[in-house]
Amino acid sequence: MTDQELKQWTNKLSEKYFDKPFAHDVYFNSRLRTTGGRYIPSKKVIEINPKYIVELNGVELEGIIKHELCHYHLHIEGKGFGHRDREFKELLKRTGSPRHCSPLPSEKSGNFHHYVCTKCGQTYKRKRRVDTKRFGCGKCKGNIKKK
Repeated sequence: MTDQELKQWTNKLSEKYFDKPFAHDVYFNSRLRTTGGRYIPSKKVIEINPKYIVELNGVELEGIIKHELCHYHLHIEGKGFGHRDREFKELLKRTGSPRHCSPLPSEKSGNFHHYVCTKCGQTYKRKRRVDTKRFGCGKCKGNIKKK
């Protein structure tokens, strides 16, 4: 899929779910690693991770585009377009957009360090080791230990 085809598809989704045209740019950014896409308010640009087409055959891509269009249209209207804003959450529900994208199969694998709070049982999964003497549970301030 080319950037031009992506722009046409994004405009079609915008017309279908938001009844508004998408008037700015959308393109693939292969440097995105931990997210399916992002909206850059200063440029009014949507960037999409191309790995979602390759690894998940584009199944997840429509949801990612709709999610980023929620950011875009709310920003254009001058409303709250952040993940925590009420208007954003309501628009996600109305359009059937996902709040988060599924992790890529290639990103799921890897070595992680697992920790658990001795007080409340909260679990943590970290790529880097954590000094358990220095850091505690973010939920209850209890001690954490390696699983």
